[in-house]
Amino acid sequence: MQKRFISSLRNKSLQLLLAGGILASSTTAFAQKTTSASPYSQLGIGQIREDLLPQYRAMGGINTGIRTFDGVYNTNPSNPASYSAARVSIFDAGLYGNYTQLKSTTRSANTADFAFSHITMTFPMKKFGGISMGILPFSDVGYRTSSQESINSQTFNKVFTGEGGLTKAYAGWGVRVYKGLSIGANMSYLFGTLNDYSRVEFPLSSGALNPQRQNKREIQGIIFDYGLQYEQPIGKEYALTFGYSGSLNNDIKERATIIDTRTQPSSDPDNQNIPIDTTYMSDRISRHLTLPLKHNVGITLARSGRWLVGADFKYADWSRFQVRNGEGELRKNYGVAVGGQLTPDRSSLNYLKQVDYRLGFRYNKTQYFQAGENVNDMAVTVGVGLPLARTLYLGAFSKINLSAEFGQMGKVANGLLRERYINFNIGFTLNDRWFRTNPLD
Repeated sequence: MQKRFISSLRNKSLQLLLAGGILASSTTAFAQKTTSASPYSQLGIGQIREDLLPQYRAMGGINTGIRTFDGVYNTNPSNPASYSAARVSIFDAGLYGNYTQLKSTTRSANTADFAFSHITMTFPMKKFGGISMGILPFSDVGYRTSSQESINSQTFNKVFTGEGGLTKAYAGWGVRVYKGLSIGANMSYLFGTLNDYSRVEFPLSSGALNPQRQNKREIQGIIFDYGLQYEQPIGKEYALTFGYSGSLNNDIKERATIIDTRTQPSSDPDNQNIPIDTTYMSDRISRHLTLPLKHNVGITLARSGRWLVGADFKYADWSRFQVRNGEGELRKNYGVAVGGQLTPDRSSLNYLKQVDYRLGFRYNKTQYFQAGENVNDMAVTVGVGLPLARTLYLGAFSKINLSAEFGQMGKVANGLLRERYINFNIGFTLNDRWFRTNPLD
């Protein structure tokens, strides 16, 4: 039995080291990849991504009041108080993809992309609660707009593009402090680069070089968020959970550099817009940015082994965010989400009855305010949790979580742009009782 324990300990240690290596090596990939195709992402620090894994996105984004799914914990970085509910070690990683249809009064376009979405790990600490760490996308910038102009019969295009994103590496702790009351907090390192380009493109036949200006913003800083949950059993089968999460007015640092270059026109898409010389580079200009104070409130009602329903209400005050000169103002963000999960019969031999079926809806009055209009975002969400082989003897179980969001942001009116999108998410949740001895010799 001792040999088996040592062997198990060695194997789990290797798994932990491997997971840590994946977590550390993924920071570059997360920082460089953008999945946004929204012109609205050029405002502020990009299009904000919520700290949501696929199982929560499938239910409209409800998460603040969720502790477990029928007693099984799923990592929930949005509310660190939930870490105290972890009973097994959890590794979760996933992919994100989207298809977006953009439409204005004069033109339309379609875009598609995909990227890694998250890597998280959560570990139980018995009476000391639970800890979690991971890497999550914080915001994305990705857009392209153009217009055709002419001077002295010379026609050219003015093109504005953006790319990049911010990534969040977090570590958090949650603990039960009294009966059903739990509290928790995350400390995160926010980092990434946002690039905005403005360029004049002359016809290829003119032989002229294309002047380009790059506004490179390097952003980094430490941010904090916190949460609490209170779970109240109702009889033997039901439980009601109240949740709250929020963040401070976190200060982060931005260092901006202006770079003027000339690019060689090319008919080859892979060789377009490559700078051939630099005509000007400014000194780095530093400034502090204050992220908005956020408040999230959620409530869920669950019946053991069968279903869960809930609602979230969200608020973030972006009106005081320090926008750049000439950039449109930001407003307060309000959101509501409702959703739930149904599992027909987890103990059934029929696989389809063991599947988690999820449905939700969300509505946001976003922080974007353009042409005298608020930009609203709404979506219907669906998803499933597909259980994999479960070994009760070892206390191990795993699942594939799929979600899809069918939504629309903005509208075709008053110079605004409408985005209709489908967001896809897939997550691989691996659970195990690490460092547990085998009960049989």
